[in-house]
Amino acid sequence: MKKVIVIGSGFSGLAAATDLAEKGYDVTILEKNDSAGGRARVFKESGFTFDMGPSWYWMPDVFENYFGKFGRKPEDYYKLVRLNPSYSVILEGNETIKLPSNLEELGNLFESIETGSRENLYKFLDQAGYKYEVGIKKFVWKPSRSITEFLSLKLLYDVIRLDVFQSFHTHIRKFFRNEKILKLMEFPILFLGAIPQNTPAMYSLMNYAEIKLGTWYPMGGMHEIVKGMVSLAKEKGVKITFNQNVRKIEVLKDKAHRVITDTDTFDADVVIASADYHHVDSVLLDKTLQNYDQKYWDSRVMAPSSLLFYLGINKRIPKLEHHNLFFDEDFTLHAHEIYTEPEWPEKPLFYISAPSKTDPEVAPEGCENLFLLIPVAPGLEDNDEIRETYYNILMDRLEKYCGISIRDSVIFKRSYAHKDFSSDYNAFKGNAYGLANTLRQTALLKPSLKNKKVKNLYYTGQLTVPGPGVPPSLISGLVVASEVEKEFPIS
Repeated sequence: MKKVIVIGSGFSGLAAATDLAEKGYDVTILEKNDSAGGRARVFKESGFTFDMGPSWYWMPDVFENYFGKFGRKPEDYYKLVRLNPSYSVILEGNETIKLPSNLEELGNLFESIETGSRENLYKFLDQAGYKYEVGIKKFVWKPSRSITEFLSLKLLYDVIRLDVFQSFHTHIRKFFRNEKILKLMEFPILFLGAIPQNTPAMYSLMNYAEIKLGTWYPMGGMHEIVKGMVSLAKEKGVKITFNQNVRKIEVLKDKAHRVITDTDTFDADVVIASADYHHVDSVLLDKTLQNYDQKYWDSRVMAPSSLLFYLGINKRIPKLEHHNLFFDEDFTLHAHEIYTEPEWPEKPLFYISAPSKTDPEVAPEGCENLFLLIPVAPGLEDNDEIRETYYNILMDRLEKYCGISIRDSVIFKRSYAHKDFSSDYNAFKGNAYGLANTLRQTALLKPSLKNKKVKNLYYTGQLTVPGPGVPPSLISGLVVASEVEKEFPIS
């Protein structure tokens, strides 16, 4: 039986491992930390349960298809509820717009802001629905290892209709003029990895996912997905070992044959790296075996990192919904400070998740669980003084918006930023999301999922195809598993 070693137990690693175990491979996951999930880990403190990373459950069909592949359903592992409103947006002057989950109500909301925008929303979603159908069900499943994958006339036609060569910024302005609506429609782009000006219009598929397929929440928190995936992986025979910090991938005659950790050695017929691509390539391999040099990595456009705060509050906080986007400052300035001249933002946009609004189990009775996030440039100086400065900036604006004091009710506080991403995940430049989804970093132009010099070493996760985000990472694992099965079949 062929032995597969998977480095990392994030969504992509769990997906690859489970799929290969189902097909008869002997699969072991080596996890650096003491629990599974990668950035989607969880911690508990003072009666609060905090998801450490992802908080948006979009593209429910991807999860349904994943579990369905193994004869299971998401509800076998966790209970989903659809959020209504999907989220709340706070604009200048603390004007609040709550986005209803019902499409007709959303159309009416748009029409009240800009005449004619209801019909334009429906037209936009018709196009975005096609992009979702083709992008998520065809395009993202390509391993992107050869141009020949994209040479069929039908696929070429699809690529043209996907608007790969037009920016989202230009595309969205064909439908809407009002700045409020533009902010509402552009937010998934900024918070999921890039800016509208350099993101292909293909990514309007994210708006389709958000609006038509809905914003959901797994009761108990996002880590419930991880727990479900771990349970399924073990059912299929996957072995997961924790606290295994990988130090080296040994290569003999163009093949990885052994993975060495701080405490053990694991023989392998195939190695799949679900850990940070840059770290694996530049630290775990000899220099002559690396796919890319440091110059290549330094030239990549990274998606934002994040400054996070996990707060336990000993009272309920009014006005907040489950998801809250604070766009009360200059969107353009914030994007400029992330992508053009990377620096700590002067007036940051930020996001607050308050899962205790939906789920009483994540906070003690009468308390509130808050997750605050500022998207910031990767590679910035990160220290306690900077974190505290931004904590107070956010709390000033939050208290002003809610109309109550909050800081004096904080009974638990933890921050997390660049140096933590680097320490916990070996994240390149302390990145949180991977590579930005720019045209020059799409499909074949992303880092390859296969090492060019080591025949049995593969990469999966947010720094390779198809890209950042939970559903794409999950898909990435399945794509790599398919490549392994083709190139290293069991018999």
